[in-house]
Amino acid sequence: MTLALRSSRPPEGARGFLIALVVLILLLGGSALLAWAASNAVAGIVPTAPPYLILVFLAVILAPAMWLVSRAFPWMMNWYYLVPAIVVLMAFTIVPIIMTVNFAFTNYSAQNSGYPDTSYKTDIKLSADRRSFTFTAPPSGNASESVATSFACAQPTCAGEAIVLYDEAGDTPITRTVDRVQGLTVTLTAPLATTFKPVAATRLNKISRIGLRNFQDIFARASTELWPVFAWTVVFAFSTIILNSLLGLILGILLFNKRLKFRNFYRTLLFLPWAIPTVISVQVWGGLFNQQFGAINKMLGLLGATSIPWLTDPLWVKIGVLLVNLWLGFPYMMTATISALSTISDDLYEAAEIDGASRWHQIRYITLPLLRSSFTPILLSGFAFNFNNFGIIYLLTLTAPGGAGGPTVEGSSSTAGASDILISWGYKTAFGAQGGSNYALASAIAMIVFFLTIAISLVNFRAAGVFQEARK
Repeated sequence: MTLALRSSRPPEGARGFLIALVVLILLLGGSALLAWAASNAVAGIVPTAPPYLILVFLAVILAPAMWLVSRAFPWMMNWYYLVPAIVVLMAFTIVPIIMTVNFAFTNYSAQNSGYPDTSYKTDIKLSADRRSFTFTAPPSGNASESVATSFACAQPTCAGEAIVLYDEAGDTPITRTVDRVQGLTVTLTAPLATTFKPVAATRLNKISRIGLRNFQDIFARASTELWPVFAWTVVFAFSTIILNSLLGLILGILLFNKRLKFRNFYRTLLFLPWAIPTVISVQVWGGLFNQQFGAINKMLGLLGATSIPWLTDPLWVKIGVLLVNLWLGFPYMMTATISALSTISDDLYEAAEIDGASRWHQIRYITLPLLRSSFTPILLSGFAFNFNNFGIIYLLTLTAPGGAGGPTVEGSSSTAGASDILISWGYKTAFGAQGGSNYALASAIAMIVFFLTIAISLVNFRAAGVFQEARK
């Protein structure tokens, strides 16, 4: 086994691929761990060291490590082309997933951000041993409030708590651990470096682990927050697929007719909504839906109809979202239908026509059954995409009076608007002022969305018979 791994000939088959993948992951993970340890060591000696120093250490460590691995396993040179792909996968997929799962069990928010609280920043005087310092005034400004209370310490001595120190420049604060607090005097667990001259200190808005509290908060208010948003998300995704596929199917069948004149012109014209960038067309639709100045209500006014509150009424904003998504999605379904129809032999239609089958019977008994195998994966993937279709919800209602997500729902305590789906609700919770920038709660919502998407996809796959076809 050892001799086989040390040969220049790579292991074959799935076993060889897995061995190479494990070696690459260990190589990259080990190098990253050493780079992180080196950067932390340098930061302890030189507190003003830049954060990007970890990337420099990673490059310095990774280059000789790859050479050593190739010397030990010569066949690994053939697999080094996977390194960029694995790095990108780890940076943009694996790391965000790990961070999302981690934050879901914390209190991470704008208030508990892991950054210094500048509102408690107070001048200090450092002792001669450079291990303790004294605040020149109470950090909270209230003489009756102790340092432990101001810094929200778990115990009166604040032992083990973090404290942030600033030098004269104030641009690169450092964090140190408290050993004890007596009055306004704080003693650290270790003396400060002689190169660092602190002049002020403040508390750290620390991120703490809170277990399942975020999930408990979500499900405690599920009847008024989670389930209404989830129900609309399912209705939105299902309705979008039904409407888009029906219109795309009808237009595809009509435009596939070889006896239709100018059919290429019609195809090009109907393809335009899909060709125009979504970020542009959706915002144009937002202007068209404006209740006072929009072109649609202007035309309705000329016809004697009353204006429609497209973006201000909870029901009409949902109808508007479905209509715009129909405009954006039917060209894709139409193109898919035309492509699938081209694979059906003309002999089938000729034989049916000889037998006296009408055009409708040909569509019902030949076209639709043969399109099922082509449309099933398209419909399933389309449902999963629209279940998390953040762009249309956000962009269409961005200029609405209620802001992104549409008007608020009467009687609901949720930060979600009338047209918000789960993913846009999570975004507003994390980054919107209404949600208080509660990143931890948004991470919990993202995990719920993840499991709901998997569950619904499995149900769809089972109902469509995908698993039975895979076993054949």
